[in-house]
Amino acid sequence: MGVAGTLEYFSDLLASSKKGKKKKQLNTVSLKVRMDCEGCQLKVKKALSSLKGVKSVDVDLKQQKATVTGFVEAKKVLKKAQSTGKKVEPWPYVPYNLVAHPYVAQVYDKKAPPGFVRKTEDPAIATLNPVEEQYTLMFSDENPNACSVM
Repeated sequence: MGVAGTLEYFSDLLASSKKGKKKKQLNTVSLKVRMDCEGCQLKVKKALSSLKGVKSVDVDLKQQKATVTGFVEAKKVLKKAQSTGKKVEPWPYVPYNLVAHPYVAQVYDKKAPPGFVRKTEDPAIATLNPVEEQYTLMFSDENPNACSVM
């Protein structure tokens, strides 16, 4: 941290104490938006781009997903997306490999994009128990002794 870094630190410190406002953090907000055509896609993109603090908006028609990056709050982005008249909810999916049991009824979703399953907070579904973990590691490709077992 040189002289320039130190000066920047002190200027930020003084600026934040004068204003009394907290600086917003850079956030990425993902939403599931029901879109039927490119016109819907454009309408959603235009609405989300009009928010103050937005740096980029990516709307994927195939996955029905809108991703907003910028100095924004998730609630404001959700409210703005709902103002378009489309059905909107926070992005409910996580990558397939982050869930221990992806075919359980609470997690598996036929409407999910390829490679994704529904997010769950249930620890019995989201993580492996010690016995399952032991068997998974026994037959893992990273286990050099797996060939002798098979």
